[in-house]
Amino acid sequence: MESTRTFTDKIFLILKGLGMGAANKVPGVSGGVVAFVAGFYEEFIYSLRKVNGKAFKLFINGRFKSFFNYINGRFLSLLFLGMIISYFSISKVLDYLIKHYELYVWSVFFGMIIGSVYYINKDFRGWNYKTYSSLALGIILGLSISFFNPAKENDNLWFVFFCGIISVSGMTLPGFSGSFILILLGNYVLLLVDSVNALYDTFYEVLGGDFTFINNIERIRMLKVLTVFTLGSVTGLVTFSHVLSYILKHYKNITTSTIIGFIIGSLGVVWPWKKTIYKMTVDGDYILDSTGQKIIENYKRFIPELNTETYYAIAFVLFGIAIVLALEWYGQKTRKKHE
Repeated sequence: MESTRTFTDKIFLILKGLGMGAANKVPGVSGGVVAFVAGFYEEFIYSLRKVNGKAFKLFINGRFKSFFNYINGRFLSLLFLGMIISYFSISKVLDYLIKHYELYVWSVFFGMIIGSVYYINKDFRGWNYKTYSSLALGIILGLSISFFNPAKENDNLWFVFFCGIISVSGMTLPGFSGSFILILLGNYVLLLVDSVNALYDTFYEVLGGDFTFINNIERIRMLKVLTVFTLGSVTGLVTFSHVLSYILKHYKNITTSTIIGFIIGSLGVVWPWKKTIYKMTVDGDYILDSTGQKIIENYKRFIPELNTETYYAIAFVLFGIAIVLALEWYGQKTRKKHE
């Protein structure tokens, strides 16, 4: 598998990781959709499934090269490298774009999801009453999630661990946005903003020879939260991959139709024309996170009027569809080259 991967393939794999990382950060968008459309979803799930008891024994016995090859380490390391780079770079750009060009960003993602539905469905030939039922269930669940009201923030470490497990669902289950689920659980800002900023500040201070963070109770609390969240994420990633690998092997058509339903249902989450509802105090003041940003509570969706802004948004929807079609073209080209 690795011997046929060229330097260009490796660069594109990092770029795919960038795409997955950026998608995972945005509420309503699933990194798994990127993997599915770009043609490496099954290899991703297969590689994660190899993180098992045998891999653990290889690692403990010091057979690091065998361990690396067994888990398809080159593939996973390049992909996760892209995700990490994305988390501290592209995701920051996305935060800026969503703040200043919210309608157009959501329009691009809306178009990408439409394109993803087309891509997954076009070659699917397993339609019957079971898969149609699975499709309907996926749509209902996806739409239902988009209308839930968020809970209050909770930094209990057991709950944070659970949030970690849930947060990676979007990487393994296309159409299921882990970051949006974190909003519903009330911990999006705590886990994807505040704790990450605490880690960034700590790295910056340590590189400058400043270790005063050790005496900062709040900083230590946030680092503990991030550590537990990361452990939960790793646990969820490995667990979900084993479950999905089994399901894909034995119930592939039902799983695919459910995924299509999830993705269609997620269109409700990323509907571009919505008004952001922010959390406020009883006195009418906005509640801010540690970076001074207003904390999102929910969205109020509406049908837009036909004007210049709407036409621009529709153009960005078409651009999003074009991105997915380009990914599809590259994925087909790559698969043909390796066949």
